[in-house]
Amino acid sequence: MKKGLLVLLSSLLLTTASIANENSAKGLNVIITSEDAQTQMMGMVLSMMTLKQNKEVNMTLCSKAGDLAVKGIESPILKPQDKSPKMMLQALMKQGAKVKVCPLYLPNVSKDESVLLEGITVAKPDEVASSLLNKDYQNLSY
Repeated sequence: MKKGLLVLLSSLLLTTASIANENSAKGLNVIITSEDAQTQMMGMVLSMMTLKQNKEVNMTLCSKAGDLAVKGIESPILKPQDKSPKMMLQALMKQGAKVKVCPLYLPNVSKDESVLLEGITVAKPDEVASSLLNKDYQNLSY
């Protein structure tokens, strides 16, 4: 009887520990507004690590970070990856990240959708709000 109870308790503890360690989030919602390249890069690096764990990434670029989405605007190369935030953004998209610019960005820099990198679209506020409220995703803001 004691041996059976011990086996049952051991199984229960192992199962509980396994469930507790498993991240049940589907992925990340990442909002980047900072114009600081190191801050932008941190958002890109964590997004890449999320994709490598077979999770989804939904990224919205707002304010000066929206410049990352524009053809012809470069961002500085940073150590230790020797890549720029823009280079990382393009790598993220190749790995399946969904990237959008804030709907306020283009009209306030006097540009239209034709300047956006291929695959980047303008976010719809209702969709972004729904994503941010979705409990299956973690939200990060940089």
